[in-house]
Amino acid sequence: MTAMTPARTEPDLSFLLDHTSHVLRSKMSAALAEIGLTARMHCVLVHALEEERTQIQLAEIGDMDKTTMVVTVDALEKAGLAERRPSSTDRRARVVAVTDEGARVAGRSQKIVDRVHREALAALPETDRKALLRTLNHLVGDSLATPVEAPRSARRARQPK
Repeated sequence: MTAMTPARTEPDLSFLLDHTSHVLRSKMSAALAEIGLTARMHCVLVHALEEERTQIQLAEIGDMDKTTMVVTVDALEKAGLAERRPSSTDRRARVVAVTDEGARVAGRSQKIVDRVHREALAALPETDRKALLRTLNHLVGDSLATPVEAPRSARRARQPK
């Protein structure tokens, strides 16, 4: 650090959240890969099982762009886990329907996701886990609920030096 480096007056919340999110995503990716899924595939399966949803609705839930959603559903179809079908309520719309095999795989993948989350939180004492989750839920429901438009968004977490 040089004399010209500005003094930090607050903890680097961006780094802390970005880094933990990046590591958690990498662990999740590795764990789901063991059963041939990506996190996006898991997301689509689970949310398509909840109720009849279109690709557009599932893309919004999973924060995916249109192209990524199409590729994800194509992969699910190729694996025999889901298929595109006409909507029962709007004949112009097509929904993503999960096959019986897809539902079975979604059950396995949800157990994996839950395990990865449980293992991540296991590093903390029980009271700290509850406090962390309560605090994150508060932020997500309040000051960090809605992203703002930025000229260029960062896609990858910063790495510690």
